[in-house]
Amino acid sequence: MIEAAYLTGTSSGLEVWCTDQAGPYQTVPYPGRSWRPEGDPARQPHEYLRDGTAKALTLFRPADGHARVSGVTACPNAVLHPWLKRELAAILAAMPDPPATPDDGWRGAWERWQEGLTVVPTLPEAPPPLRMLLVLDNLAGHKTPELVCWLFDHGIMPLYTPVGGSWLNMAESLQRILKRRALDGQYPTDAAQIIAWYEAAARHWDAAPTPFQWGGKRAARRRRQRERRHHLGGSGACSRVPVPRRADLWPQAIQVTH
Repeated sequence: MIEAAYLTGTSSGLEVWCTDQAGPYQTVPYPGRSWRPEGDPARQPHEYLRDGTAKALTLFRPADGHARVSGVTACPNAVLHPWLKRELAAILAAMPDPPATPDDGWRGAWERWQEGLTVVPTLPEAPPPLRMLLVLDNLAGHKTPELVCWLFDHGIMPLYTPVGGSWLNMAESLQRILKRRALDGQYPTDAAQIIAWYEAAARHWDAAPTPFQWGGKRAARRRRQRERRHHLGGSGACSRVPVPRRADLWPQAIQVTH
């Protein structure tokens, strides 16, 4: 379902966004490279004080690479939900108006993205135009009735990654890039410094974003597995193991006769 959203969601007229929360990042020295004058390498202290943590709230659009990032010291529902609603409302306001309502209503468009789910959220009786697909982790805070109803009312279909399937969320890749740019080789001494560096790295990224396309090692493995199948003549059938030819069976036949 999420792979289909990445591959066909944008082409079908829907915005596809990913959201995630990165961190917590501690006030400790981070290993990594840093720009220093020749002969004067960076030195990290062997003792340090842990003075709080920081997290990053992220909204990411893979189609063009644009991101909305905000640093916080904690992200309970009371912090995450208002931020998410505010950012999503701003995105929707900048989008073009939805197309005219089809004769059979919008329910079919919504139910298309619920196929195969074991737990199907209850849609409104008359759902609004579907405008966005939102990929997010399968956390309890992301599935509260209040948040899900708000998403439905604004034409947003949440697509939850399965347990152990956070690799399906492309925001994870962006957060890894921003973390390296902001913190590698640095020693932040308080949470405010982490937030400032992380948000600065996000602004620099958003000034010249890089679009993401769906793929990766798992998709390549699946493609190689399909290519390893043995195609059979006469139709589109194939087998996972080669079908032995008659010449391959002769040694067995000779051994049986003896």
